[in-house]
Amino acid sequence: MKVMAINGSPRKKWNTATLLEKALEGAASEGAETELIHLYDLNFKGCTSCFACKLKDGISYGKCSMKDQLTHVLEKLKDTDAVILGSPIYLGNSTGEMRSFMERYIFPYLVYSANPVSLYPKNIPVGYIYTMGAKEEYLDALGLRKVIELNELVSTKIFGYSESMYSTETYQFDDYSKYVYTFDSTEKAKRRAEVFPQDCAKAFEMGVRFVQRQKSLAE
Repeated sequence: MKVMAINGSPRKKWNTATLLEKALEGAASEGAETELIHLYDLNFKGCTSCFACKLKDGISYGKCSMKDQLTHVLEKLKDTDAVILGSPIYLGNSTGEMRSFMERYIFPYLVYSANPVSLYPKNIPVGYIYTMGAKEEYLDALGLRKVIELNELVSTKIFGYSESMYSTETYQFDDYSKYVYTFDSTEKAKRRAEVFPQDCAKAFEMGVRFVQRQKSLAE
């Protein structure tokens, strides 16, 4: 069994990457092979609206026709049993790299119809892990809950199942004294020490849960 995680953060060793690593640790604890991909290592673009993936009898029907450094990742994802996407929230949404990835990964499997049909050949879980500096109480005011719900809705329709988790009020810098800010950084540090480990445990359990789900489907 193979579980892949996609890091949509430019940081390889901070909040989002840490949570993705924990999710993969959970999957590995159930015997899965795991891999973490860092999108910021790759040179690629989002969908260019060529519609080759929708062309009747086209050689790229149901798959992205673009050729760049994301192509091999999309090929690998065809053989995975679970996928976990992680991104910090920038300006009210996932990072540009993550959004571009989602366009290339998800859109080719979508068939235009009154009741959208999926071309994806199997049922797998797709998880979302979000990190953000905002407090949880701001999710509705900033429209973030709608973003989370929409991504889950689309992924469930295409892949069969989706769930999300988020880590709020994240610690952003090693040394806050170097930066301009107006909040109490000691509260951020306290949350990093007390709450972030709980978020790591939740991510670990997501990885465990996804592998167990796939095992049960295979029985």
